[in-house]
Formats: sequence, structure tokens, C-alpha cells
Amino acid sequence: MQELEEYWESFQEEIQKASTLSDWNYLKGKYVGKKSRWGEFLAKLKELSPEEKRVWGKKINQLKKEMEELLEERYQELLSTEEKSEVDITLPGKKGWSGSFHPVLLTRDWILTIFQSLGFRVEEGPEIETEFYNFEALNIPPDHPARDDQDSFYLAPGYLLRTHTSPAQIRVMEKLKPPFKVVVPGKCYRRDAFDATHSPMFHQIEGLVVARDISMGDLKGTLETFVRRFFGEERKIRFRPGYFPFTEPSAEVDVSCGVCGGKGCRSCGYSGWLEILGAGLVHPQVFTHAGYDSQDVRGFAFGLGVERITMLKFGIKDIRWFWENDVQFLEQFNIF
Repeated sequence: MQELEEYWESFQEEIQKASTLSDWNYLKGKYVGKKSRWGEFLAKLKELSPEEKRVWGKKINQLKKEMEELLEERYQELLSTEEKSEVDITLPGKKGWSGSFHPVLLTRDWILTIFQSLGFRVEEGPEIETEFYNFEALNIPPDHPARDDQDSFYLAPGYLLRTHTSPAQIRVMEKLKPPFKVVVPGKCYRRDAFDATHSPMFHQIEGLVVARDISMGDLKGTLETFVRRFFGEERKIRFRPGYFPFTEPSAEVDVSCGVCGGKGCRSCGYSGWLEILGAGLVHPQVFTHAGYDSQDVRGFAFGLGVERITMLKFGIKDIRWFWENDVQFLEQFNIF
């Protein structure tokens, strides 16, 4: 059993040279692991006489046990040494970095949560739309400026990237039977210059309520509830006459400035108000395109820009900050 003796001597020499836990792991696998030579030594016992088997079998087991004991002792020594060399308990601890929600998505989810609490369901619509759903069904005539190639991203004849989430009004009405209340979030695309207040890609949330007896009072009450839950109970809301091809009557909706309390300051252009969305009662022609009888149902719709609401809520002055991926900017919204 000269090989066994050499194996033992080799182990003793190498275990003393092990200076790291990595070295120790290597030696453990080499000398007592599944791929070590103990199986080979035990197999050679078959070649010995019964008396020799008893002697050398005992010796093999004894040597293996001693190796395991030496390995354990060396492990404790190395562990103690590495802990002392790598960990200085007098140094301040390091807090692990965690990601944060993007402010636009944070605001979107916040808005959706408020409307869901009011009984609205969340629907979706395609980002690639036909001219029918994006324009014609929404009462936007062929000579409308929005249908110009310089204003919209056309992909092929009759197809374009949707310029607003309003096409979802038609698709939802084709899908559902009244009464219903839905909100539809999504991306929109327009050929706008990328500056402090405009982006060629932006997020909108469309709202639509359809039932038999709907009035401007229902619209006003819904939006007042949303504004106060989102911006604060002290904020006021104002409706101004507006124009949208797919609503009649239409209104621009403002919220009182949170900086000056409605008194007038630079943030609100000294008017005391900030525009947040457009709304109105659904135009009868839109109901007709959706296959509804405008004499039987009525409804209201509203659309808001998520980036616009986010900028007002957090006091962000430049829409381009949303897309620059500046960690110092984004980590401010790690509020959970």
C-alpha cells in the first residue's frame, strides 16, 4: 500500500500550504470528495488475503478520518483569518441599492388606481391604428390638420401610430354593452419636436362612461373626485369651453395652482390655474360609428396626458428628463 502512504503524505503537505477557503475547497474535493482515490484503494483490497484486508481496511478508514479532521481544523483557521482580513466592523455599513419606479409609470398606476376605486375597468387598445379608428370614427374629417403626414406617423396607406388613446372609445363600444365605465392607458405618437414640453412619444389615459342617463354633472363629479384624490382636497377644478371633434359639448379642465394656491404666480402664468385634461359628452356621430343608437345611450369621455400630470404633481420642468435615464433624477421616486 505504498500508494496510500504517498497519498497521505501528499495531503499533509498540501493542507499546510492552503491559504484561502478556495484552496481548502479544492483540497477537500481532491482528497475526500466523490472523485478522490478512496474508491480505488478500497477496490484493491480484493487482491489481499483476509488478514491483510482487515489490517489495511482499518488503516484506510483511519487515514480518511484523520484527513477529514485535519480539513475541519484548517477550515476553521482559514475562516477566522479571512473574516479578520476582509471585514472591518468599525467601518460604516453599506446600504444595498434598489431600483425605483419611473415617475411616468408611477403616476399612470396612481391614476388608474383612483379610477378603479370609482368602478372603472382597465382596457387596452393597439398602438398601430387604422385611419378609421384614429380619425373617421371619432368625427375627424379628412381635411383636419391631425391627418397631415407632417403631424402623424404613417406606416402604410390607411395605417399609422395612434395619435391619441381616443380610438379606444370605438373599440371598447364595439366590445362591451352599456352601461360601462372604462379607462384605457397607453402610448401615443405625434411628429412633435422634442423640447421641454413636447415629445414624439407620450402616454395618455382615456376615460369613457356610457349609460342611458349621463350628463355633464356626472362628468364634473367624476373629475372633481379624481383631482382631489390625486392633487389634494384643497385643490379646485375649473371647466372652460373647448373643442374636440368627438365630444359635444367639450371642455378644457384646469386645476388650481398648487404653488400659489390659485392666487397667481410664475408657475401658472399668473392665472392661478393649470390645464390638466380635455373632456366632454360623447358626440352622437361617435355613437353611430360604434353601432350604438345615440337616442338610447349617452356618455362622457376624457383624456389626460400622463407626462403633463406627472410634471405638475412633482414640479418637473422639462419633459426630456423622463427619457435621459439619469439615476440621480429617477432614484428620487423610490418612495416604497
